[in-house]
Amino acid sequence: MKKIYTKTGDQGDTGLVSGTRISKADPRIDLYGELDDFNSRLGFAIALIDNEKALSSSITILHHLQSAVFDLGSNLACEAPKRLEYKLPQITEGFIKELEQEIDRLENELSPLKHFILPGGTQAAAAFHVARTGARNVERKLVKFTAETGEDAPILGLILLNRTSDYLFVLARYVNKVQGGAEKSWIPRK
Repeated sequence: MKKIYTKTGDQGDTGLVSGTRISKADPRIDLYGELDDFNSRLGFAIALIDNEKALSSSITILHHLQSAVFDLGSNLACEAPKRLEYKLPQITEGFIKELEQEIDRLENELSPLKHFILPGGTQAAAAFHVARTGARNVERKLVKFTAETGEDAPILGLILLNRTSDYLFVLARYVNKVQGGAEKSWIPRK
């Protein structure tokens, strides 16, 4: 990129990977805009634990996750029939397994849940809860987009988002444990 500004979107449209121009109000643009928002929330949460040696393996996985989110975004920025033509990076089953193994590893370090918990604790743990809700938001929008347009979701995209939400929930709990944050149980008010 020679310059960050291209002026090509000044009239409210943008280009897809294929070169097709569409409105910035198109549901596809809204969808991958939400994905970008989620990735930024994730980056903010990572910045809050960047110096925690006890979380270094989690930070590595989180950076891989951010790359996978970019992979998903690049696929959403292209019409489904053209994704293979442009050889876009794909989410792999290997990475999904890596997330599942990390979830299992972290859960083994935590006490089992007996109640629902309220999002919060340390600032970093709360930030991972915020990122988790961002992942769920993108997941819902991707389901809606595929239902409304009939376009296939990118390969493993829904699985990635679903697993990511699970991972971020467990990671938030683990960050609270490492940083001494308290988990508060949800107690329904009468």
